[in-house]
Amino acid sequence: MEPTHDNNFTSWGNISRVQRDLASVDQFPTSQSSFLPFGNGRSYGDTCLNDSGVLLPMQNDAHIHQFDAKTGLLFADAGVLLRDVLKFTRPFGYFLEVTPGTSFVTLGGAIANDVHGKNHHARGTFGRSVLSFDLLRSDRSALMHCSPEENSEIFAATIGGMGLTGVITRVCLRLMEVSSFDVNQKTLRFNNLDEYFENVEVIDDAHEYSVAWIDQLARGTSFGRGVLMAGNHASVEEGHAMAGERQADESKDAKLSVPFTSPINLINRWSLAAFNFAYYHSFSKGLSESMEPWQSYFYPLDAIKGWNRLYGPKGLYQHQSVYPKAAARETTIELLECAKRFNHGSFLTVLKSFGAQTTPALFSFPREGFTLTLDFANQGVKTLQLLDALDEIVLKAGGAVNPYKDHRMSAETFAQSFPNWRELEAHRDQKICSDFWRRTALTLK
Repeated sequence: MEPTHDNNFTSWGNISRVQRDLASVDQFPTSQSSFLPFGNGRSYGDTCLNDSGVLLPMQNDAHIHQFDAKTGLLFADAGVLLRDVLKFTRPFGYFLEVTPGTSFVTLGGAIANDVHGKNHHARGTFGRSVLSFDLLRSDRSALMHCSPEENSEIFAATIGGMGLTGVITRVCLRLMEVSSFDVNQKTLRFNNLDEYFENVEVIDDAHEYSVAWIDQLARGTSFGRGVLMAGNHASVEEGHAMAGERQADESKDAKLSVPFTSPINLINRWSLAAFNFAYYHSFSKGLSESMEPWQSYFYPLDAIKGWNRLYGPKGLYQHQSVYPKAAARETTIELLECAKRFNHGSFLTVLKSFGAQTTPALFSFPREGFTLTLDFANQGVKTLQLLDALDEIVLKAGGAVNPYKDHRMSAETFAQSFPNWRELEAHRDQKICSDFWRRTALTLK
């Protein structure tokens, strides 16, 4: 096999930018190399990288094959972007049951990471929408059809399995019918974390979607202040009115863009402090209501192409954790204070609840409790020390660190977060591996 080479295949954190070997999927079963399917590189860390082997780009010639507007069932190749799914199904009034915070994710990537969205408390993870898929494994001459009824063990291992169980080729996905893509949003500007935890459960119970932005730099009586944005899909009448207002903008797909990597980190404490102050005060005090276009509610950063380049040449680390409800307030405070102690500012500081919904996945990050996401410009050793300290706080609380967004967690942190990792290893295709799996699971064997 003669692989091609490309330095554009990297993860979203931009920590490691090197030339990587690529091959086509049809070369996978017959070669002795180590492979890894690659969707669109929106994972922040190294779960989508395979620098000791070869990447298999999945977007090439990916298509939507069929959509049933009566049942909401979509049949598509794994390399199709969620963005293209929504473009295709919007005229029929169908939306994704679960969507992450970017639409530039492939179907295969959404399955491999068992992604979650703003409505985990209501609908759980993406894997609950997956009815079946075809899987190519190196030890089989034919595609393996996987569903809860057929090859059920490998079906469960593949959802959330980080692409390690085989190459997903085609997917059957269930979508939900909605009155409008747009969102009737209820916004609560809270003065501190106590106000958030006093209100979030009641607000979550009344809304399909819920997510809070936290001003991570606020201090004193304003510590943990932020904005809780909950919402339900708008009614038909509200959706039609909003569509009419922005009809002129729908014909063009203009975006802001960061065309090159900044030579310095532009997301620093000074720029963050100014942004956080302005953003927090852009919302009215207390509870307010507004109609929000679906693009800006679900995918606000998709409007800025290449926004990760703002973090400069060293890239960024994202840290996401989940911890039990009983310790949620105290753990959130500890995590925010830890970041301050290390003098690091987080731009995307997001707090939301995870419900008790079960997942069909053998191996999945979300579990009942609260999840906090922080991102930090890479400042070298000091940032790595901060991330280790955050891991320690989470594990002490009985929580877990998200591997799908990680680029540095220790094997021990991984094992404590996912004590059933050996079950996934037992289902792993031995010709498939990632940098993450080598760094964590394989060092524990």
